[in-house]
Amino acid sequence: MNPYLLIIPAALLGRYVLDLIADRLNLRQSGEELPSEFEGVYDVEKYRTSQRYLRDTTSFSTIEDTFQTAAALVFLLAGGMGFVDGLARSAGSGPIVPGLVFAAVLTLASQILRLPFSVYSTFVIEERYGFNKTTPKTFGLDLLKSLLLAALIGGPALAAILWFFDRTGALAWVYCWVAMSAFQCLLIFIAPYVIMPLFNKFEPLEDSELKDSIQDYAQAQNFRMRGVFKMDGSKRSTKSNAFFTGFGRSKRIVLLDTLIDRHTTDELVSIVAHEMGHYRKKHVPQAMFRAILFSGLMFFLLSLFIGNERLFSAFGMEHVSTYGGLFLFGFLYTPLAVVISLMEHAISRRHEYAADEYAVRTAGAPEAMITGLKKLCADNLSNLTPHPFKVALSYSHPPIIERIQAIRRLGAGSAQTPEEQPA
Repeated sequence: MNPYLLIIPAALLGRYVLDLIADRLNLRQSGEELPSEFEGVYDVEKYRTSQRYLRDTTSFSTIEDTFQTAAALVFLLAGGMGFVDGLARSAGSGPIVPGLVFAAVLTLASQILRLPFSVYSTFVIEERYGFNKTTPKTFGLDLLKSLLLAALIGGPALAAILWFFDRTGALAWVYCWVAMSAFQCLLIFIAPYVIMPLFNKFEPLEDSELKDSIQDYAQAQNFRMRGVFKMDGSKRSTKSNAFFTGFGRSKRIVLLDTLIDRHTTDELVSIVAHEMGHYRKKHVPQAMFRAILFSGLMFFLLSLFIGNERLFSAFGMEHVSTYGGLFLFGFLYTPLAVVISLMEHAISRRHEYAADEYAVRTAGAPEAMITGLKKLCADNLSNLTPHPFKVALSYSHPPIIERIQAIRRLGAGSAQTPEEQPA
């Protein structure tokens, strides 16, 4: 028996079972009793609403994941890859045109399968809990723009990979690694100016106490930026957040309008200080560096399997091709992707603590930061008591109560040693 007929289904099912266990444990961890830390922020009924939101979103996610995993297994085991390969080869010759057609068919099929779940999540679940502000028009335009971007960005990237593997021999994976790394870096630089404005409006924050306070804080930290911007997040959801974009002098602070409407100036400055901490501690370039390393590992492993005839024959593909190997390897890569995800989430959670430490030390308002985080959790109906296994598997931020406790310890320490504070 072809071993890949066991390895790839086992990888997909293993990932599915892992997520299922994490979700079941997470639901079991939740309870009706409000944590004392959030008394006065949540009332009893709102906290119960947050628990219902957790149950509904988890159940729906499980249903979607079950369907998607089953669909992938049926597609693979029923020879779907060979069928799509036949369509692709009838569209043209050479490595690039069939490869682009092959990718387009699979991408569109995947989007069609996901569409009903996305619609239900947006217009039923999020609407039920008062989060949804997306209109059918905005939803449709977002989907169309995403598909166009996938074609305009993903198409040339895939064509380049196919060309390198067709023309450059044993070192093709190195050329792909270098080219894709440079391409990813370019996208990060142009995204704030070209891609993100396709989906949202970014307007300079109007003159106000908030703008002056943020600018004063940035100047005190000698942090150069292009400005403070407001994003119209309310056109899609009532949920709120803040983030930085850009590098070098192109750095800009972005606050969602929903965030500005619900928080005090001190709270928002503390939130901005946290985001600035990620930059000061070089978390973003570190993440880019790790992504580049993992990309190199992926391309190297891909080069080992891309011409494996048994891998192709296991799933009904009569012809060995770079594009077919690329997609089949994506399934084979699943276990390693899970391991890398665990590592990245652990690093991210540690970086969140470090950014909090920077915010407390430089903004000097730990209680304002705690209040701001509590409001964010309450407004977004966040889960206050996630299970440790769920946290390890999929949380990029520490559980909020642990984070608040760490901020309080930092605040107490800074209050005892004022001489160590920066001038």
